[in-house]
Amino acid sequence: MSTSSADTLVLGASGFVGRALVAELLRRGRRVAAAVRGPAEPLTSWLARAGVGTGALSVVTADITRPGLGLAPDALPAVRDVYNCAARYAFGLDHAEARAVNVTGAVHVVEWTATRQAPRRLVHLSGYRVGRSTGEAGHDGPGAYEASKEEGHTTVCRRAAELAVPLTVANPASVIGPGQYIGLASIADDLWHGRLPAVPGGSGTFLPVVTLEHFTRFLAALPEDPEASGRHYWILDDTTPHLPELLGHIARHTGVRAPRLRIPVALLRRLPRALTGADPETFSFLSTDRYPTGPAHAFARTHGIAVPPVGEALSAWADHLVATRFGRTTAPEPPHGFHGVAGSRTWVVGDREAPAHVLLHGLPLDADSWAPVSGLLGSRTLAADLPGLGRSGPTGTAWEDWLADLLEPVTSRPLLTAHSLACGPAVRYALRHPDRISGLVLIAPPFLQDAPRRAGQGRVTAAALRRVSADRLASLLGLPAGPAVDSAVANLRCPGTARRTAAALRTARRRDDALRRRLAELDVPVTLVAGASDPLRPTGMRHVVVPGAGHHPQLTHPEEMARILLDSSVQEVGAVA
Repeated sequence: MSTSSADTLVLGASGFVGRALVAELLRRGRRVAAAVRGPAEPLTSWLARAGVGTGALSVVTADITRPGLGLAPDALPAVRDVYNCAARYAFGLDHAEARAVNVTGAVHVVEWTATRQAPRRLVHLSGYRVGRSTGEAGHDGPGAYEASKEEGHTTVCRRAAELAVPLTVANPASVIGPGQYIGLASIADDLWHGRLPAVPGGSGTFLPVVTLEHFTRFLAALPEDPEASGRHYWILDDTTPHLPELLGHIARHTGVRAPRLRIPVALLRRLPRALTGADPETFSFLSTDRYPTGPAHAFARTHGIAVPPVGEALSAWADHLVATRFGRTTAPEPPHGFHGVAGSRTWVVGDREAPAHVLLHGLPLDADSWAPVSGLLGSRTLAADLPGLGRSGPTGTAWEDWLADLLEPVTSRPLLTAHSLACGPAVRYALRHPDRISGLVLIAPPFLQDAPRRAGQGRVTAAALRRVSADRLASLLGLPAGPAVDSAVANLRCPGTARRTAAALRTARRRDDALRRRLAELDVPVTLVAGASDPLRPTGMRHVVVPGAGHHPQLTHPEEMARILLDSSVQEVGAVA
């Protein structure tokens, strides 16, 4: 789209809020100019992944720290609505760096909007703590970020009044959603990794949230309402639990232990940063303050903008944080998240209702190890981290009972594929529930391998697993470095996972003879798969060897494994029929 026809300018369009707002405006039929400082590709790729059409989008390069935003004087002549989503959001900034964007840059936006022929609205994003900064005892006042937001808010309001720019100020709380990895997310990161010995603040500490979807819908509606001009809106969910309960909710959802201790903010401010691990500037957000949300709630009701249940929103965000390793990697395709399975908070990826393939991993990997194969199968798949391993919590039941509970909602008859350690539970499940699956594929089942191949595994310790590097683990497994190994190493850093993995390695092969005998009792089609350098004992069953592969053909030869599974599906469906 030509920039001359854009009716809306979004500054900071490549940021967490900005790109989501661009998507919402485009869905509403607006002609959007998205202002970025760098290349357009990250924004356009993100919009494509979100399924948003870009026919009404133009991308322009702008810099709010420059007068005129660095745009040509005749640029964007049809723009009537301007959103300033550009801000420097970080703690530990120096004051000059923070002011350049949050004060000087924000004023430049006001002045540029005043040059429009008939501006309808400037929407300025501020913060919910505006007007709340205090120099409490033992505290030197707001840090550079909060001080710049306070000054920017005041200066923008004054300059807009001087230039008769129709202004609406949006003061959001902590915006949660896919892509948000700072602020509250850092506390959740510490909680997940067992680095949060105590909850910061007291029982009444209120760290409110608002979902990204709710916030962007709210923003998109503001220029359309003449009554919103000149108004300030505090946009947050008043039902957000107090911080101890909020962290308790995330802990229960993800299956980790929530700390019982609490540390008052006054004490936190006296502790050295090396001990707290937090920038002192963050402590001013640990407050019991409440906020004037009535006007925002009334606006949302008028425009039919529903507030999603905060518990569901926090759970969905926690799932995303864990899926992306708190922003360190990309998330698998949804759906993914934690589910209660046989008493375990189990990490599940894929279709729990009608999968064509169910995929179970071996040690020390997780469900992510199936991603290369899942992407090639061309059908619905279901994978899960085994109980007590990967991201899943332990269960008090046998793994085949856990598997039965995992598959209880499934209405299809999937092909069940298991790798290494998971082969035993898969065999026992198939014996009990042959009518629930179309067939069974066992990859490198340890009970069909010679004992010398398994020597030494009992000597692996939890301490060694916690310390193992990605390169070392890849070498031990005979795998190239990559996402599957990185994910395994990240899991081993979580409390209890290394200990349970070491225990599983020690006990995984105690029922070899029984499993070999029971394999012959199966009443479903069975395919055995092995890498050429990781052979199996002969059994008389269908046996496929993957040339050039070792113990993990699904990772080293995903195309071949996908072909084997698709071929097994065809043969086994025919056998069942």
